[in-house]
Amino acid sequence: MLRTLLSPRLAGLHVLLVVALVATWLLGRWQLGVFEESSRPLATGDPQPVAVADLTRQGAQIQAEVVGRLVTAEGTFDAARQLLVVNREPDVAAPGGAVSQGKGAWVLAPLTLPDGTAIPVVRGWVKDTASPAPAVPQGKVTVTGRLQPSQPVSSVQRRGEALSAGQVMTVSTPELINLWQGARLRDGFVVSTESAAALTPVKASPPQTEAVLTWRNLAYAAQWWIFGLFALFMWFHFVRDAIRSDRAAKDGSPGPGEGGGVPLDQAAAPIS
Repeated sequence: MLRTLLSPRLAGLHVLLVVALVATWLLGRWQLGVFEESSRPLATGDPQPVAVADLTRQGAQIQAEVVGRLVTAEGTFDAARQLLVVNREPDVAAPGGAVSQGKGAWVLAPLTLPDGTAIPVVRGWVKDTASPAPAVPQGKVTVTGRLQPSQPVSSVQRRGEALSAGQVMTVSTPELINLWQGARLRDGFVVSTESAAALTPVKASPPQTEAVLTWRNLAYAAQWWIFGLFALFMWFHFVRDAIRSDRAAKDGSPGPGEGGGVPLDQAAAPIS
């Protein structure tokens, strides 16, 4: 059997099997990768910034499709109402809430718009929460940033830790309404894309489309691997026939597909 397997006439068949198995595995893995990639949400890109007043209203939640949109807001900051959102990292998507020495705080201040309403603005991130936050710019300013929804108070773990004056744990519109008495707050908040020199910019992701699984690519992956198994079956079939033929030739018996004719000297005499 080993001599037959290593014979030159089967060498090409072995090479063809290896090439077929490697090719079908790689092609199947490629199609599987395309399927896995389709499960990840995709960024839709950044259209032109729009006025925050066009996407938010007082007393109404912002729509999910505008989360992450680039917006502009023109108004004046209320320095007396600036807060620190503690136990935060400089990334909106990063988990927060648990007390950690490696976390700092977002610097939050209301920006009063020309119509008298206000929108909370995350101006940036600071590591040291014990020191006073950098002062807000004076006069009328224009803020460019990404729109975010109001955070539920249940989004963080509250373990009974005491908060200092001027500190909160979430950017929650209902909670801020109680803290900023008399402010006519619009829902949500803006994460500024430009921060003062003493602040670290907070990262917020652009809008993303929902993931759509491409099941067709998963089927293609299965097809390629089935082709690989079929190639392995055909290799086994040809090798088995070759081994049977060699054994038959060695034993002097007819191999697979060979006729077993009767010798002429043993043929029956014609019937007269």
